[in-house]
Amino acid sequence: MLGRYGRVLCGATLASVCLLLAQAPEQSSAVPMAEYARTQNALERYRALAAEDDGVILPETGKSVEPGDHYDGVPRLSRLLALLGDLSDGAVSDAEVYQGQLVRAVQRFQRRHGLEPHGRIDKATLAQLNTPLSFRVHQLELALERWRRRPYDPSLPAIVLNLPEFRLRAFRANQLDLEMKIVVGQAPEHKTPLLSSQLESVIFRPYWNVPLSIQRSELVPEIIKDPSFLSVQHFQITAQDGVVEDEISEDMVSQLRSGNLRLRQAPGPANVLGLVKFVFPNDYQVYMHATSEPWLFARLRRDLSHGCIRVERAADLAEWVLREESGWPRDRIVKAMHGSESISVTLTRPIQVVTMYVTAVALDNGEVHFFDDIYGEDEILERRLAASPVNPG
Repeated sequence: MLGRYGRVLCGATLASVCLLLAQAPEQSSAVPMAEYARTQNALERYRALAAEDDGVILPETGKSVEPGDHYDGVPRLSRLLALLGDLSDGAVSDAEVYQGQLVRAVQRFQRRHGLEPHGRIDKATLAQLNTPLSFRVHQLELALERWRRRPYDPSLPAIVLNLPEFRLRAFRANQLDLEMKIVVGQAPEHKTPLLSSQLESVIFRPYWNVPLSIQRSELVPEIIKDPSFLSVQHFQITAQDGVVEDEISEDMVSQLRSGNLRLRQAPGPANVLGLVKFVFPNDYQVYMHATSEPWLFARLRRDLSHGCIRVERAADLAEWVLREESGWPRDRIVKAMHGSESISVTLTRPIQVVTMYVTAVALDNGEVHFFDDIYGEDEILERRLAASPVNPG
């Protein structure tokens, strides 16, 4: 595989991967990790599919293929989607009109590959359709290696955030309880880090203490252009002793640049953190939070933040997190979000939080979904495996 498919596994890497995949998952508890077993099954299936596929490349066209169009690639497209399970075997046809069940099969394929399921065969869809199945095998091998390392204990509650999928899943008693879309750090400058931590507190109506880098590069220029920016956006200037300044001066702009004075945004609907913040200690100073820009979740690719993670349904996540905390039913959560003060709730039982990076996800319904390697982490893992000593004994 070359070009946009990345490097093919070299002999040493392939040997390392095969050896690692032959090993049992590392054991941190007696509870089996469902993700590992599903990914292993998907890998075996895709290895068989890759061996069976004829590998014919679908022809490119000058414009998107619309339902009802004539398309020379229809026979190959039918065979491929039937092989993958997106199209029923009985619907395979040698006709060259793109229509009917084949359009619905393409929509299903698009959904599984992180694309808008509009049913048109556009450039992005064609690129995914022409990706060799051997490359999908490669993605599943790397995903299996990540799950093999047991990044969290499935016997305990956990929040798992898969960055290239832009998705959060919350588990309790080894069962999926909740899932939602997320916004993650923008590639390549503001990547959300891979980490494992414990969610310790939930803050309703949080302040946003602006990171110094954002203060200097983004907000100070806005203040210089328009001094009313502070009041319009509900920002406050704070001194080292905690005193809040109300008015802006030229000297204060200089101190904002130096960091002697800092900016914070007051709680409320306009706050960039939204109405809830989820805090888990880590070296990167990232956290999960709601947002004042919910329309961002309508985008397919959602690496749009400075590194923190925005969650689509913050109230639902807060309810899930506080389920076992006394005195925090749904109505109190909603009241706290829309109240008049900032409230911090410390969890009596911290909850696992892990940011994962798998570009191949095997769901419990048997579907396998694939995603772009937005941070280049698959390539990094491949290099590490290549450098790992292979011990055949």
